[in-house]
Amino acid sequence: MTLDRAMFAFAGTMVLVSVVLTVWVSPHFVWLTVFVGANLLQSAFTGFCPSAWVMKRLGVRPGPAF
Repeated sequence: MTLDRAMFAFAGTMVLVSVVLTVWVSPHFVWLTVFVGANLLQSAFTGFCPSAWVMKRLGVRPGPAF
C-alpha cells in the first residue's frame, strides 16, 4: 500500500470513527471531524500532512501525492 492510499484510508476511518463517537458517546466529538476535515483541506493546498510524515517515518512507501 502506498502512502497516498494509506492516507485516504486513515482519513476516512477517522471521519467514520468520529461520526460514530459523536452519535453514541458525546456531541463534542464533532470537533474531531472538524479537525480531520480542516487537516485534509490544508494538506490539499500546502502538500503537508502530519500523519503522512508519521507514516513515512514508519516505512510506508511514498506515492505520487506525498
